[in-house]
Amino acid sequence: MKRVTGIGGIFIKAKDPPALAAWYRRHLGIDVQDWGGTAFRWVDANGAPVAGTTVWSVGGGDAFAPGTATFMVNYRVADLDGLLQALRDEGCDVLEKLDDSEYGKFGWVLDPEGNKVELWQPPAGQ
Repeated sequence: MKRVTGIGGIFIKAKDPPALAAWYRRHLGIDVQDWGGTAFRWVDANGAPVAGTTVWSVGGGDAFAPGTATFMVNYRVADLDGLLQALRDEGCDVLEKLDDSEYGKFGWVLDPEGNKVELWQPPAGQ
C-alpha cells in the first residue's frame, strides 16, 4: 500500500494570525487571502499548470491540539482508511476523529514527539 504521496499543506500556529500573515505577505510575498492562507498551484517541469495545490496557512485555535508543535503538515494519501488501520496495527497514536467533506477525507496521528500529523485523501480525481 502506498502511504504518503505528497504534501497537501503546511499550517502555522500563530499567537496573532493577522499580524503573522501580514509579515509573510510583506516580507516573503506570499499572497495571503482573507481566510489566512494561500494555495500554491502545481506546475510541471516546464512551468505548465497541472492539477493540484499545496495549501499554506497561518491560524490559531485548537486545530493543532492535542499536538504540541506550532506547525502541522498535511500529507496527501491514497487510502486514508487503510493507512490509519496500518498505523493502529503498528502501535501509532491515531486520533479517533475523522472528517469527510467536499475537500476530501481527513485523519490524524501523533508522532513520537507529540506533533499532530494530518493525513488527507483528496476527493476522487484530484
